[in-house]
Amino acid sequence: MTQPTNRRDLLKLGAGAVAGGLAAISPTAVQAEADDRAKWPDLKITKVTSYLLECELERAFGASVSVPLDKTRDALLVKIETDAGLVGWGETSPISGARGTIDKFLAPRLIGNNPLEYRKLWRSLWGPNFGNGLATGAVEMAINDIRGKALGMPVAELFGGRFRDKVPVYVSALDYVEGIDIEKWYPMRAEKMVKAGHKAIKMRLGRYSVAREVKVIKSIRKAVGPDVKLMADGNGAYTMGNALKMAHHLRDFGFEFLEEPMPQRSNNYPGYDRLREKMPLPLAGGEAVDSREAAKALIDRRAFDIIQPDASLCGGIGEVVFISELANLSGVRCYPHCWGADIIIAATVQTLALVPDPHFGLPTDTPYLELDQSENPWRDALARGQIEVKDGFVTVPRKPGLGIEVDEKLVQKYAV
Repeated sequence: MTQPTNRRDLLKLGAGAVAGGLAAISPTAVQAEADDRAKWPDLKITKVTSYLLECELERAFGASVSVPLDKTRDALLVKIETDAGLVGWGETSPISGARGTIDKFLAPRLIGNNPLEYRKLWRSLWGPNFGNGLATGAVEMAINDIRGKALGMPVAELFGGRFRDKVPVYVSALDYVEGIDIEKWYPMRAEKMVKAGHKAIKMRLGRYSVAREVKVIKSIRKAVGPDVKLMADGNGAYTMGNALKMAHHLRDFGFEFLEEPMPQRSNNYPGYDRLREKMPLPLAGGEAVDSREAAKALIDRRAFDIIQPDASLCGGIGEVVFISELANLSGVRCYPHCWGADIIIAATVQTLALVPDPHFGLPTDTPYLELDQSENPWRDALARGQIEVKDGFVTVPRKPGLGIEVDEKLVQKYAV
């Protein structure tokens, strides 16, 4: 064949090849293309159901600002069903109109759509809900659960593959409990956690004076020894002055961080950037952020050393991954917040497999899974034994979707 000698000859050759190629497309090739399209699951969402779970607690408990202490527990679950029999589950907190938003605004937009069209659905979910990250978070979890099951992949692989197979754990185990003084309860509870094999513990602070709680902190450190990592959560109970006073004591006892000591004021966190500049140890916060926009504003203000978006509150797994990358660009660590039942725990474990380390060195600042230890009938029972702690770590499941199967009989038992 004569080679083209100039640009005009080359263009003529290209035009002829295109024309010839179009003419040469055989029925077999057309059928092959149709077969390729057929391999992509043509799923349709057929039903979206929300479940409000409630139960009475054996003993009231809470945070520093829980007045009175909580005597009940609740959770909002979402179940999405498809015409292929695949089911996905999500979870959030039943506040801020989350259930009404799901039932009235989000569910109608999902029915009839293919859950595999994730990005298209994501945009349609945010459109009509006036920024309700709780509602979107639960629905997004359930969609990803279905996506993983349909494609035979864990959720972590849906977002480009995991950074890690194991995630370190800290237990949120020291809450204020009705009828027990913290001087007795906190050291005893901390020692019990260490005997159970946990290597990192977070405690609630701020309900009582700094002077009183510092003595308790000293007892805790003595009970667990120097090698157990300790964290503290102020739950918005401090002024800046007392937050700094407590922070200096926490540094002296080797604490890893102090979380949200001042009022959060929704997702605005006023004064946190000033507080962080004065802190003698890392400042953590951000569980109240309801979107990537809110998180970006806090990262740009340098409000935290560690940002803590919650997949069930800020819009879902994809939103936390996006926020973690924004944080990484600014040298801010990302430890996703997690406080709920087995579905949130499973979703957060998958998310933590995707959160980048904040530097390119050895993984000495690997993000932790927060694992609540307070009374909760839907933790270790809703998906019993499927997310287990061993030697201070959880293994990220490789089963499709979130990696758990939900006990629907338990859902029905507590649904109201």
